[in-house]
Amino acid sequence: MNIKIQDLTKVYPDGHKALNGLNLNIEPGMFGLLGPNGAGKTTLMRIMTLLQNPSSGTIFFDDYDILRDRKAIRSVLGYLPQDFRFFEKLKTWEFLDYGAGLAGIKGTRKRSEIVDEMLRKVGLYEVRDRWANRLSGGMKRRLGIAQAIIGNPKVIIVDEPTRGLDPEERIRFRNILSEVSDKDVIIILSTHIVGDISSTCKKLALLNKGELKFEGSPDDMIELAQGKVWEIFVTDPELQQIKEKYPIISTIPSEGGWEIQIVTEKLEGFNGKAIIPNIEHAYVYFMDYLLKDKMDMYSEKIGGDLFN
Repeated sequence: MNIKIQDLTKVYPDGHKALNGLNLNIEPGMFGLLGPNGAGKTTLMRIMTLLQNPSSGTIFFDDYDILRDRKAIRSVLGYLPQDFRFFEKLKTWEFLDYGAGLAGIKGTRKRSEIVDEMLRKVGLYEVRDRWANRLSGGMKRRLGIAQAIIGNPKVIIVDEPTRGLDPEERIRFRNILSEVSDKDVIIILSTHIVGDISSTCKKLALLNKGELKFEGSPDDMIELAQGKVWEIFVTDPELQQIKEKYPIISTIPSEGGWEIQIVTEKLEGFNGKAIIPNIEHAYVYFMDYLLKDKMDMYSEKIGGDLFN
């Protein structure tokens, strides 16, 4: 399975252009879709899952076109939306059994075996008889991913799956996705939580204002931020000066002042040391530096091969 997004544009009735001529190829494996709120991620997910139509352009799932082959595409899709909901008067196993039926799993006995297997996989077997609306937030998200993957779909799309979860549940959720990852399956993880991407995805795309701004591996993005992340110590009065001059990544109180991390091409007026960046540093560098007035200069500097 391969996905080809071709000249995709979405303009809402109020004139807001959520996607603007998006072109992107997605191959099997874990693929991260990154960007701030309003970047166009959810609109893209809704078009890919046939919940919305594009204004122009299309998406191909192998040879299936979302404009013509909707039934065939539905048969290969699993989806966990950001606002995942369920029937409140169903128990956990009943809801998943209902989802298994929608996924085309026939036969009561077979479906029961698959439901129990899936509940064990996501760590919900012990609460299989609990009302679904009584589950914790993390458990509800696990139930959501269970219904998305129970039919063994070739494409699994999850939109902001770890929002609101504590660190332990976030790790558990990422591990579940990694376990179902397969050489023939595409898992698209759409999020604004950068750590979720670096922990699971070999490839990512960065959207901003409906346009593709970066496509590559997390390491590719990190490499572009090398030598641009600084750690410095400042006093209280200096902290305000720093805030006005540089994007700040972290601020940690220390004796007599603050230990802070900033991104900039060149540190001026303060003593500090360059540190090895991670994916969160690289993301801030893109969003607060490259995608503003420095964008054209830097794109030209690296040959323009990573930017649209």
